Amino acid sequence: MANVPVAHQPPHFSTLRRRIRKNLWSYVFVLPAVIGTLLFVIYPIPGSLRYAFYNWSGIGEPTEFVGIRHFITVATDPFFWQAFRNSLVYTAVLVPIQLALSLVLAVILNNPKLRLRGLFRTIYFLPIVTSLLVIGVVLRFMFQALAQNLPQFVYDIGFVDPILGFLSSPQLALPSVIAVGIWHSFGYNLIFFLAALQAVPEDLYEAATLDGAGLRQKFMYITIPMIKPVGIIIVFLAILGSMKVFDSVLALTGGGPFYASEVIQSYIFSFAFPQRYGNNMLVEANYGYASAAAIFVNVILLGITILNVIAIRNARRQRQTLNLDS
Repeated sequence: MANVPVAHQPPHFSTLRRRIRKNLWSYVFVLPAVIGTLLFVIYPIPGSLRYAFYNWSGIGEPTEFVGIRHFITVATDPFFWQAFRNSLVYTAVLVPIQLALSLVLAVILNNPKLRLRGLFRTIYFLPIVTSLLVIGVVLRFMFQALAQNLPQFVYDIGFVDPILGFLSSPQLALPSVIAVGIWHSFGYNLIFFLAALQAVPEDLYEAATLDGAGLRQKFMYITIPMIKPVGIIIVFLAILGSMKVFDSVLALTGGGPFYASEVIQSYIFSFAFPQRYGNNMLVEANYGYASAAAIFVNVILLGITILNVIAIRNARRQRQTLNLDS
């Protein structure tokens, strides 16, 4: 009996099968991350949109429909705008200081003549892999001990009260959180800047040296223009990360005292989990209101992200123009 010819398969189909068979284990290892993203990132988005129109305590099914009342309340709540202002202050202070220090230190650590630079990079990066919720307890004791052991003239000028300390002072709580934020995420931006600096051709620095350029001229006219596209990405990532600050506030102050260090994320958290809400006033749990506040904030962050994309595209065009001119 003659063999029946197998139906011819399209070339793209056979290529796809070979690719899947070749990378099967890669897909298996990626699958848990994909499932986690779908469950904890993608699925909560439509869930939040639904709950934002209800009064819901988090138990059972939401039944009390309130329409857009929660959004109106968020937009007119002075405590929300105070939290938003604190987030802006946190970002406006932290980002310039942190990025400037990260860039300067990255330039220093990028020097191949520097001994033990690998050790220094590890030391500066270590805080990133440490949870602020874990070390927050230690930092609270450190701040309290520091406030009680300052020189007498510091107390005389009224800079800090030895009893209230830093974290319990309405004037010093937010600056203390900012200081911890600079320290904790410092190494993250440092690694980004190091990667950008290592992509700068050494020939440019050698040619500049032959032309008599100094360190300042090399930094201003070679380093900054060459890392500008990556630098713009780093800046916007730092801005978005700072606007979503939460761990340090929860671990150190809980948003207090008297909402002095309240930020957007802790404001949302206070309505979703009021029983855990630091030393501020307790409120009844309302996941609907928390969802509305989260959506309201994410719309603002979406606008910042759109600006990020526009800035990155403009930077790429400028980079291409520089390459064509050279």
